[in-house]
Amino acid sequence: MIGLPHFLVLAGILFSIAVAGIFLNRKNVIVLLMCIELMLLAVNFNFVAFSRWLGDVNGQVFVFFILTVAAAESAIGLAILVVLFREGRSINVDSLNRMQG
Repeated sequence: MIGLPHFLVLAGILFSIAVAGIFLNRKNVIVLLMCIELMLLAVNFNFVAFSRWLGDVNGQVFVFFILTVAAAESAIGLAILVVLFREGRSINVDSLNRMQG
């Protein structure tokens, strides 16, 4: 039987992978955005697990709003990346520091 500790361990592993991805890869903006989304997924996983364990729907409703904000963040982040790539022909984080405006 899969219980709450299994879900918490899985969420912890996902969150750890995301943190490691952020610290190991500081060059590519797309990978950084994916790691941030993976962190949000791990937190949402915890919300759903505790919501199910406690028999309360509030955690699942909160996850719905978090996913809505995460989708908007991804859309805006990718739109900014497209504009940056058109201007500088690179999505490297180091090249973003040289932009002025």
